[in-house]
Amino acid sequence: MFLQTSCAACGRPGDQVCVTCAAGLRRAGPAPVPAGVTSYQALLVYEGAARELVLGLKYRNQRLVLGRLGHALACLLDGDQLARIEVVTWAPTSPTRRRQRGFDQAELLARATARQLQRPAVALLRREAGVAQTGQRRAARLAGPTFLPRAAAPAGCLVIDDVLTTGATVSAAAAALRAAGAITVDVLTAACTPSGTVRAATTERDKEHGPDGSDASS
Repeated sequence: MFLQTSCAACGRPGDQVCVTCAAGLRRAGPAPVPAGVTSYQALLVYEGAARELVLGLKYRNQRLVLGRLGHALACLLDGDQLARIEVVTWAPTSPTRRRQRGFDQAELLARATARQLQRPAVALLRREAGVAQTGQRRAARLAGPTFLPRAAAPAGCLVIDDVLTTGATVSAAAAALRAAGAITVDVLTAACTPSGTVRAATTERDKEHGPDGSDASS
């Protein structure tokens, strides 16, 4: 059919997230707060259908699920967090990745979340060129990327990213924002890896659609 949609996780015709895939989504529990971050929460555990949702957005530009993800991320915040957040921003991907894909998935998530929160979405950070975090082992990821502020940051910032693994990326983002004037830096991610570590191997599906998700939005 002309207006038919398909599941963003499995690709079968139907709802944006089919009943089968929705049933397989596992909510993320409490997680350690990365260094320099005021509070951190993830929506989903990065496995199964949740992993496919993130990969679909990141590598296949499947945007229909953005509204649902933005709403769900916004609902994670409590009253105290909402009161202090002035702007929503994101941990940007590298300029090379953005040119290759034509978009930044972390920015898309941030703008969808900002609409739900009725807060401005502002590009407060730029990322220095470097080796992409995606596909790197844990030791390499721990160093994290380098972010520089684009302008002065307001006192309360909310950073959105796609997947958290080691936390190095959001810590680097928080450090840059604090250097630019932020007092609190809350962080939300669409997913987090089950153990907070990076898989050593890359699956055949990853090779086809893109490597393992990363906290670097790389």
